[in-house]
Formats: sequence, structure tokens, C-alpha cells
Amino acid sequence: MCRQLGYVGPPVHVGDMLTLGSHSLRTQAWAPRDMRGGGTINADGFGVAWWRAAADDSVTVSRYRNPAPIWTDPAVEEVLPQLESWAVLAAVRSATVGMPVERNACAPFTHGRWAFSHNGVVPDWRRALSAVADEFGSTATELGAGQLFEPVQLLEAESATDSATLWVILRGLLSTGAPDGSWAAAPAALSLLAAAVLARSPDARLNFLLGDGRQLWATTVYHSLSALVTDEFAILSSEPFDDDPRWQSIPDRQLVSARPGALSVAPLLAVPSTKGSL
Repeated sequence: MCRQLGYVGPPVHVGDMLTLGSHSLRTQAWAPRDMRGGGTINADGFGVAWWRAAADDSVTVSRYRNPAPIWTDPAVEEVLPQLESWAVLAAVRSATVGMPVERNACAPFTHGRWAFSHNGVVPDWRRALSAVADEFGSTATELGAGQLFEPVQLLEAESATDSATLWVILRGLLSTGAPDGSWAAAPAALSLLAAAVLARSPDARLNFLLGDGRQLWATTVYHSLSALVTDEFAILSSEPFDDDPRWQSIPDRQLVSARPGALSVAPLLAVPSTKGSL
């Protein structure tokens, strides 16, 4: 599968977040400790997103992706450390058999001020995710917002993968709620998506990681996740990157919200139907 990391806090060098610690994200690419049957190494590319303030004081997200193994890319030490941001979201990839190994398949996936990564797999993903989009589309139509979930929009996925298609559906859910950055909209969308996918693909592995530059949200469905949150910063990571005793292991089937000074971990409840939920 993949390894993921999200950070929000004081400005840091973007490249440093990929190499920080004795068990950094870069190290986890070739020596992961807790893959849980999801492959042995993460050598099918990587990506990193970071947030910056635009000239009009709005916040935008930028990203860098490469389909090659992270340890082969000199930009990790020569270019990315020259960039600074108060928020970073990164992932190294282990492609599911049969899915393309290409730049467009590498997370993070971005839209507006959002960045998203998925660690896991959706078995029979074309059928399952088409069914999810169809049901969301029916509900949206009933509520007068059918354009948000037209099935043809799945073709907008950057790559023919489950993760890229999940992002198309999730960004539609995010647009139905409160404005970007709302503390309430993101966890509701993640919960709804996870429940809908699991209803159609019970063996799906759905560790989502979402950020908007101010907060991080995540789900745990099968794969590992740890949190390190202080008054100054918040980090969510597939595996701890150092021996800091403050790391907390997140149990399975949880919904996580994190920002500096605040960590929320609550059960990820299965919802039998999405009808009327948008």
C-alpha cells in the first residue's frame, strides 16, 4: 500500500519533513515496519504537498510528485528543503497489482486548498466506486445538487486507480458542506465516504489522510496510523518517524481530527445508507 504523513505547525522546510527522524518517511519507503500485508516496500513513486499564502492573502496548495522511488530523487535533498510551509502532506506509494505506476497515480491529490492521500485498496474498485458515486448522485439530485455527483465526473480522476477515483468522489462531498477549512465538513465527508465504500466492498482498506493547510483529518480502516500532537504542532503518520514517547497509536476504525493543541479520535461508524445525508 503506502506510507503517509501530515504536518501542521510552525513553518518547516518541506524536504525536511520527508527525511526527518531515524525512521523518516523516506526510510519507510524501503524499510517499513507495519505494512500489514500491503506489500513489502513503497517504491512506486512519492509526492508531497505544501501550502503557501498567495499575493491576495488566500491560501493555495502546491505539490511535487515523481513516479520513481523517493530515495532516487535528488530533489528531496537539493530542492524541496529550500521551500518552507506551515503545513505538509506527503506519501510514498506501493502500487496495487494491476494499477499504473505513473506520476498522476501518486498522492497527494489536490483541489483548491485541499490535499488528499489514501493508504489502502478497494477490491473491484471500478464497480464499487461507480456504485458509490451513483448513490451519492441520486441523493444529490433529490436535494437539487445533482451536478456534484454526475457519474461522468469519475473520468476526471487523474489516474485509473482507486485512490484517484476516491478523491473525485470526496472532493464532491466536500463541496456539499461548509466552506473549505470548516472543522465539521471534512470529518463528515470522510465518514460518509468510508461507510459507503465499505458497504459495497467490505474488505476495502481505507486509511484516508486529508489536509486543508490548517488541520488534518484521517481514517483508520485496517492500516496503521500514529499521532504526535502538542500545543505547537500536529503530525499524523503511518508509522512514527522517531522514538518520541508522545506518539499515540490510533486503533482501527477511527476518525481522527488533528491540529496544534487538539487531537480528536472517535469511532468511525458504519452508515448503512447515504440516502438524505448530503
